[in-house]
Parts: sequence; C-alpha cells; structure tokens
Amino acid sequence: MAKYLIVVAHPDDEVLGAGGTIYKLGKSDNTFDVAYLCANVQARAGRPNDKQLEEDIIKSTKLLKINNVYKGTFPNIKINTTPHLEVVQFIEQTIISSEPDIIITHHPADTNNDHYQTSVACQEAIRLFQRRSDIKPISEVWYMEVPSSTEWDINSSIHKYNPNLFVEIEKAGVEQKIAALNAYSGVMRAYPHPRSVENLSALATYRGAQAGLMYAEAFECVFRRITQ
Repeated sequence: MAKYLIVVAHPDDEVLGAGGTIYKLGKSDNTFDVAYLCANVQARAGRPNDKQLEEDIIKSTKLLKINNVYKGTFPNIKINTTPHLEVVQFIEQTIISSEPDIIITHHPADTNNDHYQTSVACQEAIRLFQRRSDIKPISEVWYMEVPSSTEWDINSSIHKYNPNLFVEIEKAGVEQKIAALNAYSGVMRAYPHPRSVENLSALATYRGAQAGLMYAEAFECVFRRITQ
C-alpha cells in the first residue's frame, strides 16, 4: 500500500492527469490526497459560482474516493506573480500533513503557466526531508500529462514529456475518469477538443498500446528512492 499526494494547479487537473489511476489503485488500499494551488480558479472560462464550484469539487473527489483535499488560494493564471517561496511553503505544508510516499505533479514543459509554476515549486518542496529529519522522505515523483496543455509543449528548447511508467486503468477506470470530469461544470468539450470523451478514451487506448496494456494512463517517473 502506498500513499499518494497529487499537487496540481487547478481543480480538474488531478482527474485529467491521473483520474483513472486514482480510481484503479485506490481499490487496492492505496490512498490519494490532492492539493490545489488555485482552488478558486477565478480566471476559468465558464466558471460556476463559488457554491457550485465547491459542490463540483466534492462530487468529483467522492467519485474517485480521494482522501484529503488541500486548497491554496494563489491567483489563477497568475501564480508567477506570487513570491515563489510562498508557493513552495504551501506545498511543503501539504507534504507534512499528507505524509505521502509518492508525489504526482505537472510536467514542467506544460504550456499553462500555472502548471509550470506548480511543477517547479513542487520540485523544490519534495526536498524538505533533507532539511528536516522529522519529515517522511518521498519515495517517488511522477510527472503527469494534462490533455489540452501537456501536448502543447511547443518550446523546443525544453525537455518534452516522455512517459516511462504506465498504469493499467481498465475500461472502468476510463469511465470513472470521465464521470469525475463531468462533475466539473464546463470542463468537458465536444470532439475534437482534447478534453472530449472521444479523445480521453483514445488517449487511454494509445497509452495502453504503448505498454502492452488495454487502457492506461502514462507518467514520467523522474525520482525514485529505494531503501530496502
């Protein structure tokens, strides 16, 4: 059994990047916490009112049986205007509270600036155990892909997303992922948008075929620490 902490910029990112994995691995006594840096997503197009957004978050996280939710109030699409140390310290506090074995976060080449800022801050925060002997060490760090963002890593000077870890989520995992995304008002789009039912299903099929699986979510494991 492992404990996971998913550190993301916005509510819905956790589902887009790892919803099927949360559902599949959660059935085997693994537990998942989620930290949102911009929980209010004030700049989101078609954003519902505060009450509806809160209800959406609750409904989605219940569908995936997420254990704990940590909500930051950093400005949406403006994390870069916040002192970097504050963002790192928020993530450090979630690590202290969650005590994860594995952290999943955004890939630093994502075109969404909030995703980039989240990834960079998370990279710094995971080192907390080196400074404090009372902090549980992190065993692994994974980058995830967020459809409509990660594939737009068109800056050719930056290392592209290169998955090397594939989780079989099965057809049920794809369906639960889509259900959890539909819980968020206005997030899903019509095909051929990347956040469409058709594309999310096709991506799971493609990632599965890459690794000899049926339906998969793909990650890039960038840190692994084995002690026994």
